Parts: sequence; C-alpha cells; structure tokens
Amino acid sequence: MVWVYYVKDAARVAGVNCQSLNARILYEVSEKAMNIETIRDFCRDLPAVTEDVKWGHDLCFCVAGKMFCVAALDGPLSVSFKVKDEEFDEISGSPGIRPAPYVARYKWVLVEDVDKLSRKEWAHYIRQSYDLVRAKLPKKLARQHGLS
Repeated sequence: MVWVYYVKDAARVAGVNCQSLNARILYEVSEKAMNIETIRDFCRDLPAVTEDVKWGHDLCFCVAGKMFCVAALDGPLSVSFKVKDEEFDEISGSPGIRPAPYVARYKWVLVEDVDKLSRKEWAHYIRQSYDLVRAKLPKKLARQHGLS
C-alpha cells in the first residue's frame, strides 16, 4: 500500500517512532479493510457451509444448499445477505447499502461499499443471515447436514 510509505516518511520527518507507527498502521488497515478473503473466512467458519460460483461471477455461500451470502467476483467487491424483516428498511437505506436486486422481497440487502460496515458488523450480519436461512430449513434436510 503506497500510502503507508508516505505516512511513514512523514512520521520520520516529524520524529515519530516508525516501529510503533508501523504496527498501528497494520492494525488499522486490517481492522478497516474488508476483502473477499475476510468475507470468505467469516462464512466458512460457520457449520455445514459450502461455497460455489454461480452465474459465472458470484461466489455463493450456502447452508444445506440454501444461499445466505453472495459476493460479486467481478468489479469492486459487493456482498448480498439476508436481514431481519424489521431491520430491512433501516439497513437498506444506509449509505453504500441498498435492497438487493431480484431478492429484496425476501429481505436481502446489497452492500456496494464494503467499508461502510465494520468487521464486527460484517461478522454479525453474515451470522444473522446464516441463522435466518438455517432456521427455515426443513428438519430432515437440517439433520442430513448435521445441523439438528
């Protein structure tokens, strides 16, 4: 990241300890930067999750064959997931987030600017989407996937 070097050069000129600054920059970058690998890690940590590329360019995360999170692989990272009915209007009206095309009627949102949510919020919404989809699985299907 080029801007890190500019910050470190400016810090040296100002007489700031670059070792502590380096650790702080890495921490802030890792805390704020959201990428496909982080989304993938959040999803794959959940029980019985599979992933598949659908429609040629969307990475879909499923529980027992039912999607709970979809990440676009082409262009800038954008991610869709299901939210609670009572949260849908508020969340989909937030900057960088809108109702997901084709599935908004099922209370899915599309996060177009992934940096609008913190890592904690990402973990919460991905887990919530997983739980919402999992709760609707037929009991037999849930048992077949070890989710009873």
